[in-house]
Amino acid sequence: MDCKEAWMIFENDTKRNIVQIERCSVGIANYVFIVSTATEKFVLRCSKDDNAYKDTIDWLNKLSVCEIPIPIVLSKGKYKDNSYLILSYIPGNDMGNVYDRLNDSEKKQIAKEVIEIQRKVSRIDVSVGAKWTWNRFTGEMLSRAEERIKRNHYFDNNKIHIIKKLQQEIQEYLDKVRPIPYLDDISTKNLLIDKGKLSGIIDIDWIGLGDMLTFIALTKVALLNMDLDTKYIDYLLDEIHPTAIQYKAFVFYCLIFCVDFMGERGMQFLDKKIPVNENIIKRLNDIFDILLEEWNHCYN
Repeated sequence: MDCKEAWMIFENDTKRNIVQIERCSVGIANYVFIVSTATEKFVLRCSKDDNAYKDTIDWLNKLSVCEIPIPIVLSKGKYKDNSYLILSYIPGNDMGNVYDRLNDSEKKQIAKEVIEIQRKVSRIDVSVGAKWTWNRFTGEMLSRAEERIKRNHYFDNNKIHIIKKLQQEIQEYLDKVRPIPYLDDISTKNLLIDKGKLSGIIDIDWIGLGDMLTFIALTKVALLNMDLDTKYIDYLLDEIHPTAIQYKAFVFYCLIFCVDFMGERGMQFLDKKIPVNENIIKRLNDIFDILLEEWNHCYN
């Protein structure tokens, strides 16, 4: 989808004249545009999937009672073969784009606010199917990574078998994880920062149920993959005060996300291809080795 088609969708729905429209570079499952009129900005999300935004709208409505900085749904609809969603605009940039400009004090304050947001989210009522288990999360993540790594041939699939063996050491902990709601996709993306402060959370198409430590693990792997420091991770963990077994589970989750990143290399999402080259392959292999070494130094 190009800006011209997005332009038509927005003006047809809102009857407002557009001054400027630009496509966001982030996002691999939707076409996302920032639309500016003479007085306001909006976010336009588009998809070929007929039911693309049902869950997004439901979750935003449920989370609205938490008093957290999330977008407001302004309009939804279908235009030709596109489903679309128009949301309020929150100023800011993805954390990964501004991370190297944040000082330690700002990172610490953002971490404190993020954990407080997660605690608010944990208190919402969510119905869970009788078949829900936390082990399904780890199993599905590993199975997806294994299938992609086998298909793309960029990485050694033996890494999956290594993680499965490690899982046995913390199986008792994983068996006890309850379906607690949390925002599982706020990492170096979807967490907006404006002038050094947390300004909003976007792209809430689903939420996680289970162990909140996974969002911190995802963020750590993302920061390592971007060759950035991980002080923000230290601040997040400081807010939680994980026990020894919780920290070991955290490192386990980091390893899962590392192979998940490996599986994505070279994949095509919409009109975007996840880059892969020798440097990227080496970096992810090095990250895996660093995390495995960290695991080996964890206490039971």
